[in-house]
Amino acid sequence: MKNNFFELPIPTREGEFIARYSKKGLAEMDFPATRPTRRVDRTSLREVSAASADLVSRWHRTTEAALKNILAGRAAKTLPPLDTAGTEFQQAVWRELRKISFGKTKSYGEIAQAIGKPKAVRAVGAANGANPVPIVVPCHRVIGSSGKLTGYGGGLPLKKRLLQMEGVLLAVI
Repeated sequence: MKNNFFELPIPTREGEFIARYSKKGLAEMDFPATRPTRRVDRTSLREVSAASADLVSRWHRTTEAALKNILAGRAAKTLPPLDTAGTEFQQAVWRELRKISFGKTKSYGEIAQAIGKPKAVRAVGAANGANPVPIVVPCHRVIGSSGKLTGYGGGLPLKKRLLQMEGVLLAVI
């Protein structure tokens, strides 16, 4: 069921995030006030079986709790199953992002080294930027090799707040 998602809002103090679920798990999440980068077919929970609706509702409660914990400066206790579409390289980067502990950061170069592609620093940056489930898969924990903040889909002020709430000391360069 390609590009057929259950789309549900998550209101937060940062604004309303939009979470999209496939039949396998959380597939995408948009920052507040952003538009999806691709056209998706949205399915209402009323249009599916009660079992599917219940499963998506449970995943959504888990996603909402995880997102709100992270936005409040606490580690997410659990995550829903993820069903992120991407290239093999992107998937490798996103797996590595999930390994970055709460309150820690890694540089793009460190991620490139960790996935066995030490010269692919810029490609790691592109894959990081293509992360379909930001914050939940912590792309905000990736910084420049100098310790300086670099681009972020939710904006650098949000990235800075997230890292500060996690207790990360940022370089003043």
